[in-house]
Amino acid sequence: MTMLYAAVLLVLALAVTAYALDRLVPRLAGRIGLTIERQLARLAWDCASIPGAQMPYLEGGRGETIVLLHGFGADKENFVRLARHLTRHYHVVIPDLPGFGEASRDPDADYSIAAQASNLHAFLYKLGLDQVHLGGNSMGGFIATEFAARYPERVASLWLLSAAGTAAGQNSALDREYTSTGMLPWLVPDLAAFDRLLDATTARPLFLPWSTRRRLALRGTADFALHTRVMRQLRDSPFLEARYFRIAAPALIVWGGADQIHHGAGADALQAIMPNSQVVRMPGVGHLPMIEAPRRCATDYLAFLAALPRMRHD
Repeated sequence: MTMLYAAVLLVLALAVTAYALDRLVPRLAGRIGLTIERQLARLAWDCASIPGAQMPYLEGGRGETIVLLHGFGADKENFVRLARHLTRHYHVVIPDLPGFGEASRDPDADYSIAAQASNLHAFLYKLGLDQVHLGGNSMGGFIATEFAARYPERVASLWLLSAAGTAAGQNSALDREYTSTGMLPWLVPDLAAFDRLLDATTARPLFLPWSTRRRLALRGTADFALHTRVMRQLRDSPFLEARYFRIAAPALIVWGGADQIHHGAGADALQAIMPNSQVVRMPGVGHLPMIEAPRRCATDYLAFLAALPRMRHD
């Protein structure tokens, strides 16, 4: 009993210390938290210079390469918990796209889907990556699909998590609200708007330490003007099904059954232009499957990859 009592006191002391750090020294607490999460996922930080931009990225693991692209307003950290399950088997690379995360922000740059696909091409060239398994969430899924259509020889497979880019998917209540008001949850004009963003993107309340929540909210408000302009560029990008009728890459299309951001019909629209694809729907999951259900997401994805032919090597 004495040892149990001591263990309980130690846990309580650690919890109080963590809470105090989180509230009193949020920047330090945030850095510690990021470091721990990355170490658990076997990921290290690096940065690549491409024409016109700096793209920090996380990298870890060995084997065939998986490249994962975050969504609008997000960053590379969105895939870190999921990556814990991938780096044991694959070489994983997760960049910040220009305009987001820690990447450079040129207010005059082109952030359209076509431009981001070109940025990705330059990034892969910089890292010496020839053919990769390419995945993305939301905007990242749109970019990944665009890239696969433009450079089919570079993409061994696609993993699309609640991907943007189809007219059918862009028919949700929130999309219609943007059309009428110009506002979307991804745009964060003030700190309170960040809580609305979390409510809109996840099916259940998402636990975030206060320091992390504040850091992301402050970044969102700082990016409001730029991201409002970026959103207009993205909304002007032509829908995938209007330009591409057959994308040959094997694809795993994942959709949260409780996604409020993109309509579930988007999964069917993507499958219609991808003859070698399968759809997995996740009941009780919102717009961020890799955060809300990382273990199940990883299990489904690893099974999908295991069924593919081995990647070619030049």
